[in-house]
Amino acid sequence: MNSRELPWDRLATTDELGNRIYLYASDVHGVWKRRRSWLGLGLIIVFLILPWVRLGGHQAILLDIPNRRFALLGLTFWAHDAPLLFFVLGAAAIFIAFITAVWGRVWCGWACPQTVFIEHVFRRVERWIEGDALARRKLDQGRLNAEKFWKKTVKWGIFTLLSLVLSHSFLAYFVGSDVLGKMIESSPFQNPVVFLVMASVTGAILFDLGWFREQFCTVVCPYGRFQSVLMDDQSSLVAYDARRGEPRRGVALENVPSGDCVNCYRCVQVCPTGVDIRRGAQQLECIACTACIDACNDVMMRLKKPLHLIRYASQAMMERGAQSFVPGFKRTRVWVYLFLWITCLGGLAWTASHRLPIELSLIRAVDAPYQEIPSEKFLEKSEILNHFKADLRNQTFEEQEIVFLLSPEIKAQGVSLVVSNHKNTLAPGESERADVFVQFPKKILQNGRGMVPIQIQAKSVKATQDLPRILHMQEAHLVGPYF
Repeated sequence: MNSRELPWDRLATTDELGNRIYLYASDVHGVWKRRRSWLGLGLIIVFLILPWVRLGGHQAILLDIPNRRFALLGLTFWAHDAPLLFFVLGAAAIFIAFITAVWGRVWCGWACPQTVFIEHVFRRVERWIEGDALARRKLDQGRLNAEKFWKKTVKWGIFTLLSLVLSHSFLAYFVGSDVLGKMIESSPFQNPVVFLVMASVTGAILFDLGWFREQFCTVVCPYGRFQSVLMDDQSSLVAYDARRGEPRRGVALENVPSGDCVNCYRCVQVCPTGVDIRRGAQQLECIACTACIDACNDVMMRLKKPLHLIRYASQAMMERGAQSFVPGFKRTRVWVYLFLWITCLGGLAWTASHRLPIELSLIRAVDAPYQEIPSEKFLEKSEILNHFKADLRNQTFEEQEIVFLLSPEIKAQGVSLVVSNHKNTLAPGESERADVFVQFPKKILQNGRGMVPIQIQAKSVKATQDLPRILHMQEAHLVGPYF
């Protein structure tokens, strides 16, 4: 076996004893690298600024797990909002299944935070300080001297600062950017739990992005292991054209013409996970980052041979020897994924549009169906009193002042309302049960039955200029004696 040939029986990042072989991925330039760089820059900017963006008066994305409140692009909900959570999580899972079935592991190579921050932040800093792959390898294998100490100190110092920025941005999604800003200005001893979480996240990011790196993709991350369930022979992947490339130069038999592959191992040198793409496209370690495409195209261009010996393709396409590739949308599973995804989005939109800021549920109290009390307003000898229990919940992220009302038309019929055990204001997410008494004359009943709509008027305590709004109305079914 060629001494440069990777072993078939183990990962490229481990030796025969299972110890880690540290990778020094070479830099690469090309059209795919530029596209990934622009996308990575955009994703990093979105990650950093999104916690500071306000939509509908709330943080664009907030996952406040301790207080069980969540905000997603203007939509606010709580942990008890099971339908909303179901549709959000379901849509996210089905979307990943959909893009994997069509475009393969495009998430891993283009949008995964692990790849984005390593390739476009940490590895750039490493190249800037320590040099290219050969210089970094030589530096690590050399003896400790002043140059090595200085470069390692500066590199890990910058890595630590970057990890602090990322951990604080990450924490802002869970505690809120406004709360985080106040915590930064205060002493760590005032928020010891959050400070410890921040320190732990910083250490985890520093360890992962600074040292662990590709081991996370090949050892820890489960996505590469279940991708084969989501992909088929029509899914897009980064593939080597064996029909055109084999037999490779140096491997071909005597008097047998060799293929276009010159066995330069450039595709292996630039791979961040050490994959030899020529062994097959659907490898566990391959994250479809397209670095090998740019590297091979550069070599083919120098040799004045056709480009795209390594390219985006599908397994079925490579078997047919086709050159042009169109993602395979004409598959039942793809349309099933798309239908389920649209269904989840539709369910989310419908649930959100029918969700009320203040929930009200009226149930009849467990006592006598009705009471007759002396009338002081009408000629009738008595009026009827019905007792209800009102369950209220503030679904907003703001304190609300809540008042029970009857419409003027209902009041004109002699109906009155008395509410007890009601605090008037409800904190965000707070719920309460109030006693509601409806007093009315007998004349509004028909065969001992009647109906009165009870309204809830709410006004944000903080927004003093906003007018109160009728947020909810529920009908109270009245009962009384037959007459």
